[in-house]
Amino acid sequence: MVSKTDTLRRRAARIRRSIKKVANGRPRLSIHRSSKHIYAQVIDDSVGRTLAAASSLDSTLKGDLKTGADVAAAAAVGKLVAERAKEAGVTDVVFDRGAFIYHGRVKAVAEGAREGGLNF
Repeated sequence: MVSKTDTLRRRAARIRRSIKKVANGRPRLSIHRSSKHIYAQVIDDSVGRTLAAASSLDSTLKGDLKTGADVAAAAAVGKLVAERAKEAGVTDVVFDRGAFIYHGRVKAVAEGAREGGLNF
């Protein structure tokens, strides 16, 4: 029997494999969603370096948010990661949803990043 974590890892690897085929040198905006917080980072896979990162645990967001596990927090994280990516000189990215479906908080991060100025 296959465990749930193995299934999630395989799904995330499958998504990343397909993303890297169409990336054309663009960095990827990777999302991780836990039960209490949401994390986003822009990663340059050619050198293996994180260019920008944000989460609902950031001190700039934590006081403004009611909780780190709702759609409002996810949208704020998306806007913050977009601002930090633009400061690093990144405007075009590929969206990596990992093993999560494009719905709810994951979708809110993507829409917040688009509002912040990232293109994907």
